[in-house]
Amino acid sequence: MSTSRPRDDKMERITIRATKEEKALVEHAARVHRVTPTQFVLQAALRSAEEVLGDQTRLTLPASEWDEFVALLDRPPREIRALREAASKPSPFGRG
Repeated sequence: MSTSRPRDDKMERITIRATKEEKALVEHAARVHRVTPTQFVLQAALRSAEEVLGDQTRLTLPASEWDEFVALLDRPPREIRALREAASKPSPFGRG
């Protein structure tokens, strides 16, 4: 029988500092959820990260506004003269 630890695909470490009270609160919450404090903190951090990134990458519309949104995306672009003029000038940053 092998005494080595099972292979763990999680190779990266995240380290945080907390007050004694914060640590106790996390440990208590972890016990309530029947997970380790590490699992509890990682799950909470992942939920938070998904929420933050979701706000940047997902668009939610009521069904009643979907058709109008799609129609706006499908219509031909309108010409903005100032934008066309700016695009025709050489870049102040040079090429490449």
